[in-house]
Amino acid sequence: METAIPSSTARPVRRRDRLLTVLAATVATLVGWVVAVPLAGVELTARSGGGEQRVGPVAVAVSTLLAGLAGWALLAVLERFTGRAGTVWTVVAVLVLLLSLLGPVGGGVGRAATLTLVALHLLAGAVLVPGLRRTAVR
Repeated sequence: METAIPSSTARPVRRRDRLLTVLAATVATLVGWVVAVPLAGVELTARSGGGEQRVGPVAVAVSTLLAGLAGWALLAVLERFTGRAGTVWTVVAVLVLLLSLLGPVGGGVGRAATLTLVALHLLAGAVLVPGLRRTAVR
């Protein structure tokens, strides 16, 4: 049975849970990067603007943080305009995740890099989508 949180405490709890979700996704993708790059020896390189660049831990962390914060912002906006924010947000989030996979599929340099980049995208989505959806106002 779900316990209702008094409205005076609901917003800070929701904010905390969303922040923890974004941070958990960031930590998860960084752990994935550590396992793939330093431990497994994957050369994580992607094509970018006609050249190639290595994908380091800062890029992984910043990308995940930005994706998480963008998802959080979209959810907050949807909560102001629709009573079905959680459902609408989830559909949009899954579509964005699927579209984001086009980047690594077309830009990864080599099979290992491509698979690792896809895995990092899916890992971020696996934390962000259910984590942020869980915090949606009902």
